[in-house]
Amino acid sequence: MMYLKRIFLALLPLLLLTGCGDDDPSATDGPDSEQQEATQNTNRNQTNVVPQAWRLEFPRLKGGDNLVIVHSTANYGVNYSLEWNPDKNAQRWSCYQMYTANSVANTSRYYSKDNQYPQDPQLPREYQLPGDPFWNSGYDHGHICPSADRLCSYEANVQTFYLTNMQPQRNVFNAGLWSKMEGQVRTWNRGNFRDTLYVCKGGTIDKEEHIIKYLGSGLSKIPVPRYFFMALLCKNSDGYKALGFWAEHSDYDHSTDRLADYVVNIDQLEELTGIDFFCNLPDAIENRIESLPLDNVKRAWGMN
Repeated sequence: MMYLKRIFLALLPLLLLTGCGDDDPSATDGPDSEQQEATQNTNRNQTNVVPQAWRLEFPRLKGGDNLVIVHSTANYGVNYSLEWNPDKNAQRWSCYQMYTANSVANTSRYYSKDNQYPQDPQLPREYQLPGDPFWNSGYDHGHICPSADRLCSYEANVQTFYLTNMQPQRNVFNAGLWSKMEGQVRTWNRGNFRDTLYVCKGGTIDKEEHIIKYLGSGLSKIPVPRYFFMALLCKNSDGYKALGFWAEHSDYDHSTDRLADYVVNIDQLEELTGIDFFCNLPDAIENRIESLPLDNVKRAWGMN
């Protein structure tokens, strides 16, 4: 009985989602096939260690010594989650949902004179950085789950400033191209894109060739990612659709570039990052939407 209950809970978000807009049917999965194939999922996350890992924004967990941290608030439930690599003193990704209730601005941005980037209280003390290697390094504290996406409550906003949600970013990248991508995602969460968006973002730390350099030393040593990525999932009246962004962490201003030039399909993003995104979708739906030709992906998201 408990096993059947877990299956039902895992499928519940697939049954409750509604549309994100009128998009090109050739770029999304059809609802009839969705119903027929909704029970087969061979690569979904197991939830015996992390109960929330069935949520659609979660990629497949790497496991091993990595830790998964889930931040929640009393009023909004799960705020965002992340996977922490203790060996690199860095997160692999942050993932979260965007929907009407948690996208309304009800508070101001967190600010503190003496503790602007607090230690994450859920990270075990033995893994917490003894200092903050970002300061005076030439790199910003780059939010992965953005503060601007979590203005629904003060508690939710404070959580986005934890050091575990940061990656080193050059200011021209953080305030330029990365900010432009985040603004585009917020645009997709309005109007015809009003329903749930599932977002997974991060900087590349798994491969040494994907790391520019390290900041700090000893127990405070952290990697500077060479690339940053976003994986987005949405469902409209024709089915699911997905899109990826992949951008080099450059010290040049690319804020005037066309975002369409940074779009990849999810299969490509998975090959680049080594991360299995949206693994909790039924296999047939996941395989179909993640392998769509790039032109179809751009058309579905209005990125032509």
